[in-house]
Amino acid sequence: MTRPTLVHALCAAALLGSASARADIGINDPAGDFLPTYTGARTGDLDVLSAFVTYNPGSNTFFLSSTLAAPLGTTSTAFYVWGFDRGQGTQRFVGGTPSVGAGVSFDSVVIFRLDGSATVNRLVGGGSSALPGAVTFSGNTITGTIDAALLPTLGFAPTAYTWNLWPRDGAVPAASGVAAISDFAPNGSNAPVAIAPVPEPETYALFAVGLGMIGWLRRRTRRS
Repeated sequence: MTRPTLVHALCAAALLGSASARADIGINDPAGDFLPTYTGARTGDLDVLSAFVTYNPGSNTFFLSSTLAAPLGTTSTAFYVWGFDRGQGTQRFVGGTPSVGAGVSFDSVVIFRLDGSATVNRLVGGGSSALPGAVTFSGNTITGTIDAALLPTLGFAPTAYTWNLWPRDGAVPAASGVAAISDFAPNGSNAPVAIAPVPEPETYALFAVGLGMIGWLRRRTRRS
């Protein structure tokens, strides 16, 4: 068995092993799919390869994780925005030519920054919360834990919230709107992704291994 075939087999085994808990726990996003409206740096840490969000009812927390196509910090001006729809989300990125962001509905955002801080902005319901030290980095992967009390329901149960992730290049002026957004994950034309219940530890470990291998294989294939 060749190495790529072996890696594919291991990925499949890991992901299939997690399927019994929740098949839609996360998403994989195509490499290099920068938005046509994006005008910033086209570097790998602004290109999402995979992402997921889980909810733990025991601790009442959301766990957010994403793997990018290059190590975090490659672009010093990058930051990462997670849009949440708690029940009153609207599409806010459908203007412009070409139009992007169809299907991306949100009523709040969680922003991850390279200094390790996070900010929760409740666009409906009002208010924001600054969270120093909430974000961690490991190579190409960024993770963070958010208290669900900071994202109270607007009609949905926590596991019915939907999410989308979009990296932004802070070097592009905020007034440029979608020109600063490099990628939607999942793509804006896709259906929203529901937050998954936190899986059993063994299942989570298998799933994380599977997504990590997929990201590694994609990077290796592009270099070949």
